[in-house]
Amino acid sequence: MNIVEIEDVTKTFGRQTAVNDLTLSVPQGSIYGFIGPNGSGKTTTLRMIMRIYHPDSGRGTIRVLGEESYGAANDRIGYLPEERGLYKKMRVREILRFYAELKGRRDFKTAADPWIERLDVTDWADKKIEALSKGMSQKIQFIAAVIGEPELVILDEPFSGLDPVNTDALRDAVLDLRKSGTTVIFSTHDMDMAERMCDFVFMIYKGNKVLDGTLEAIQGTYGQDTIRVKLGGNGCDLSAIGGVEKVNDFGRLQELRIIDGADTQDVLSNLMKLGKVEHFELTRPSLHDIFVRIAAPDEKEADDA
Repeated sequence: MNIVEIEDVTKTFGRQTAVNDLTLSVPQGSIYGFIGPNGSGKTTTLRMIMRIYHPDSGRGTIRVLGEESYGAANDRIGYLPEERGLYKKMRVREILRFYAELKGRRDFKTAADPWIERLDVTDWADKKIEALSKGMSQKIQFIAAVIGEPELVILDEPFSGLDPVNTDALRDAVLDLRKSGTTVIFSTHDMDMAERMCDFVFMIYKGNKVLDGTLEAIQGTYGQDTIRVKLGGNGCDLSAIGGVEKVNDFGRLQELRIIDGADTQDVLSNLMKLGKVEHFELTRPSLHDIFVRIAAPDEKEADDA
C-alpha cells in the first residue's frame, strides 16, 4: 500500500516551474528521503503533499493516506517545516499541550511525557521557548509534529544545525517511528544520513525527478566505477594517474572515479609507485558522489557563471 501517490503533478509560480510532471509513490512504513539542491523543488513537493500548495489546475493528482482532497492536511499527518516556528513566549509544556489538543489528543501527559524524557528535555519543560537553544527548540518542534501519533510524518531538514548527540537522538526517534509502522518522508542535504537511513531516495533537480528508488538500485545504474583509496604519508596528487577521470579528496581518504574500461590493477600499480597503499576498494559511487555528478554544473556552465 502506498501512503502517498503523486501522478503527473506540475506546480508553477508565475513563469517559474518549481515541479514538472512529477510521479512518485511512497510505500507505507518506509523512510523516504528527498534530496536535491536548494531551489530544486523539494519543499514545494512536501507542501503539496501537505496541501499547503496545490498542483496547477488540471496538472496531476495527489493522494495522501488514500484521500484525494484539497482541504487542509488532517490529524493523521505530522509536519516539521524547514522554517522553525514556535510561540516564543509560551512554555514548553504549554506549547506541546496546544499541539496535542490541535491533533485531538486530550491525554496530554500520556502523549508528551515519553517524548520529553526520551529527547532529554525534562529540565527545560517549564522554560519559555525563547530561552531554548536552536537544537532544543528543534527537538520541541519535532515532538509537536509527532505528538498526535500521525500515520505520516513529513520532516523538512530535520537534522539541520543539530550537534552529533542531538542528531543521533533524533535519528533514533525517526527509526523507531518507522518500526512502529509510521511512514516518514524527510528532506536533507546530508547525503550520508540519507544513505544510512532511507529505504528509498528521491532526487529532484530543476523541478524534475532524476532519481527514485532504493540506494542499491540507484548505485547499480552507475556500476562499480569508484575506487576508495588511502595512501600513507601526507597524500599525493592522484589526478594524473592513468585511468582516473576524477578525484574526490576527503583528506585521509580519496575516491577515484575511473574511466570506463580502465584496468584497476594498473591503477593500483601506479598508486603503489606513489607510496604505501593502506586501503584499496573497488565500489559503487556514494550517494554524495551521485548527487554531485547530477547537480554540479559542467565546465561550460561553470565558465559562463
